Amino acid sequence: MDIPVLTIDGPSGAGKGTVSRLVAKKLGWHYLDSGSIYRSLAVALAKQSIDLTDKAGIVKTARAMVLEFDCGDDLKVRLDGEDVTGQLALESTGNAASIVAAYPEVRQVLLKKQQDFKRSPGLVADGRDMGTVVFADAGNKVFLTASAEKRAERRYKQLIEKGIDANLSRLTIEIEERDRRDMERTNAPLNMAVDALFIDSSEMTVDEVVSKVLNLIR
Repeated sequence: MDIPVLTIDGPSGAGKGTVSRLVAKKLGWHYLDSGSIYRSLAVALAKQSIDLTDKAGIVKTARAMVLEFDCGDDLKVRLDGEDVTGQLALESTGNAASIVAAYPEVRQVLLKKQQDFKRSPGLVADGRDMGTVVFADAGNKVFLTASAEKRAERRYKQLIEKGIDANLSRLTIEIEERDRRDMERTNAPLNMAVDALFIDSSEMTVDEVVSKVLNLIR
């Protein structure tokens, strides 16, 4: 039996995680947050004080790490048995993840880990290259985006609510820099699959985006 896959790609802060988890819940499908895999690797590297230019050390760490996803009301991620969910949201983690994700050797190691999430009755996979590389043959694809300013506003609000000090203009610059880095990298750059549905969520509610994605599936 062919297992259905829905991919939701897009830049950082577009709401992919929230939308993907809600869609997966409504469909009763499994969920893959590929960004958490790269962010977990960034956490593992920081714990072991491995330099972000040490490709051999990064690849070795990527091969060895054991990840578990607990997709209840909120996503919980365990790295080698330890709950690292709180560390994944840090800006430093996101920036490090974006840097190591540009290495082809690292992407190759993590590709298989991601594809193993494809299980019956179906999978919702969110990331940067789910529809173009990891699940290029997926039957349903979405490219979800929003303006850099809107994404920075959302991120700012999230951080302030968590009691983390944040600077809106600096967040906007960091998001624009990450977009450029993700789009310009030679290996699996961020771009829209030719057969994907384009959704700009800048002026949409989460429920409106979820409804649009579910209509695509149905």
